[in-house]
Amino acid sequence: MGRSPVLALLIALATGVLAAAPPPTASAGRGAVDIAPTPSPGIPRGQSTPSPAASIEPGATTTPRGVFRLPFTTAPGPDTWLLLQPYGNTIFAYQYRSAIYHAGQGLHFGVDFAARCGTEVVAIGDGTVSSADNPYHGAGPHNLMINHPNGMASFYGHLLSAPFVHAGEEVVAGQLVGLTGDPDLTCTSRPHLHLEIRDAPAHRRGYDPLPMIAADWDRITLAGGLPISFEQDLADPRRWQFAGEQPEIIFGQPLLNAYDAAWP
Repeated sequence: MGRSPVLALLIALATGVLAAAPPPTASAGRGAVDIAPTPSPGIPRGQSTPSPAASIEPGATTTPRGVFRLPFTTAPGPDTWLLLQPYGNTIFAYQYRSAIYHAGQGLHFGVDFAARCGTEVVAIGDGTVSSADNPYHGAGPHNLMINHPNGMASFYGHLLSAPFVHAGEEVVAGQLVGLTGDPDLTCTSRPHLHLEIRDAPAHRRGYDPLPMIAADWDRITLAGGLPISFEQDLADPRRWQFAGEQPEIIFGQPLLNAYDAAWP
């Protein structure tokens, strides 16, 4: 039996996202959540602007909530951008936990936003550019890493052209930093933005971006182009079942989802 169109799309996205994944001991960079009612990930409904920045030490087990903005200046919709695949223990990530997502402990360690090539991408917070077009992070053809003063870093992958900022440059939230592209260089096959949030300056830990980005995620999820679904561990079926409630990862460490029995 042939693959469904949705599965084929996710395979294509993941292949492009992780084609240049570094070895398990290194830092890596890449990116569907359940249309069943999804609780808000701790962000007040309708909030669209970040709360005052909260400080966090790199490697801490808690993350600041609602301190960043969305990477776009427009509202979600079919003519602008859509949530394509979220961070976490998605069904697709579980199915390819060893073949594609092993560097991120078996989880999808970014958020993918579908958007036409050339859509403006803005910095999600104030910070300093750590690197631009660093091939080590993959997510080509162009990428950008920004370190933020709260101990977090944001990574923007699959940009259309070289970022508009350079290493060492200071940026502010909402500043134009690049344009969305397509990893296939066609602008027709799978144009999208891949967004990650990591610890800074090490970039060794990955975090669920949804709780940290102040936005109406209920609305964004409903406007998305694909259903949102997470894999269930039948030994603990309630764990990691909602967007915005996914675990942090340490790149290169063992799988978090090596389940004895899972569904689906």
